Amino acid sequence: MQKFSTMKRVIRIFTIILLVISGLQAFSQKEIYYFKIDEDIAKPALRKTEIALEYVKSHQIAGILLEINTFGGELESAEKIRTLLLEAPVPVYLFINKNAASAGALISIACDSIYMSPGASIGAASVVNQAGEIMPDKYQSYMRSLMRATAEKNGRNPLIAEAMVDPDTQIDSISPKGKVLTFTTQEAIKNNYCEGQASSKEEVLALIHHSSSSVTEQELSWVDSAINFLINPIVSGILIMLIIGGIYFELQSPGLGLPIIIAVLAALLYFAPHYLQGLATHWEILLFIVGLILLIIEFFVIPGFGFLGISGIILMVLALIFSMIFNIGFDFNYAPRGEILNKFFVVISSLIVGFFISLWLGKKLFTTTTRYGALALNTELEGSKGFVAQDIQISDKVGKHGTTLTFMRPVGKIEIDGEIFDATSEAGVIEKGESVIVTRFENSQLFITKA
Repeated sequence: MQKFSTMKRVIRIFTIILLVISGLQAFSQKEIYYFKIDEDIAKPALRKTEIALEYVKSHQIAGILLEINTFGGELESAEKIRTLLLEAPVPVYLFINKNAASAGALISIACDSIYMSPGASIGAASVVNQAGEIMPDKYQSYMRSLMRATAEKNGRNPLIAEAMVDPDTQIDSISPKGKVLTFTTQEAIKNNYCEGQASSKEEVLALIHHSSSSVTEQELSWVDSAINFLINPIVSGILIMLIIGGIYFELQSPGLGLPIIIAVLAALLYFAPHYLQGLATHWEILLFIVGLILLIIEFFVIPGFGFLGISGIILMVLALIFSMIFNIGFDFNYAPRGEILNKFFVVISSLIVGFFISLWLGKKLFTTTTRYGALALNTELEGSKGFVAQDIQISDKVGKHGTTLTFMRPVGKIEIDGEIFDATSEAGVIEKGESVIVTRFENSQLFITKA
């Protein structure tokens, strides 16, 4: 019995030793998660950061290594990235590979440790508009507070962070008045805004004592890559132009089919990634659908263009704007200052450009002078070849005045000297009851403009 008890005790001790060894091995096998932001700070960069933090929360990670090279970008996305990094459950190490300007500077000081390559720079974080012009002081004030709070959180001098935004902030021997502060690598090290110099991520890993740790590099799935592509502001603007163009051509030529299919696909590609990102919610998508229905009713049910059409356009524009802005319900206080105005500019400019391109294409594709024979019949049916034109007598109506009997979109009916004729507007939509003049007669068709 005593021999059996001794054997049992030995087995127990041996098991404990094995568990301790395996635990030490597991502890020594540290993992660093690495990802890179080398583009303008926008929603794709935010998406990369969100993916990194999702991975960290579901794996045993010792730290995050972020490599950045950017001249700035959207304040909204930068502020969200900053918050994610400040709240990260593991240390965040930053490698500035050349540039961390503007929004990039805000993201940089949100990291626990900063390492810079030779010749790199950090700073120049003033808020500017789309044209690169300095925004009013209320925007700078918000950025100054963000920079100060972030610097304080990570034990860095908040006055230096403020000087990166405000040229009026003066710091003796560091930042003269009248210039926005930008640090070189050595200046950043000297003023505690950089922990060291490194030429590569491998050197950074050595400096943070993780040269032997395994490194997991971020690899975006095709879905993530597609989302990042579609939520790019430039792509969003192009999709808005396709939506407007598709609706315009369908209203100009009802039943054509292809334009409305393009508009619907563009709308899906616009809203779907924003919905997955948590920006577009159900009520914003519903707002767009209601606006589109009102616009269709105005064009096809009610003659003219009035309250329903204007309301539909307003609802669609609001839906496109709100779907690009972070909000909870109808509360937009979480969106950075000026972001609504910024998105309004993006949407409105895309709508205007899309509308005028549609007008230009409509004139090119749907008139008899077009070079695109597949979309408009441009062949002359000559009598010498056996073709006989019907109602050729109406060619003498050129130059005469008449009145529109229907709403011209652009095809409709007109009355001339008590006779009714089919006609096509040369200048887009013409209201019912308008005085018009016949400009030309081609391919058995009268063309008109407002008198």
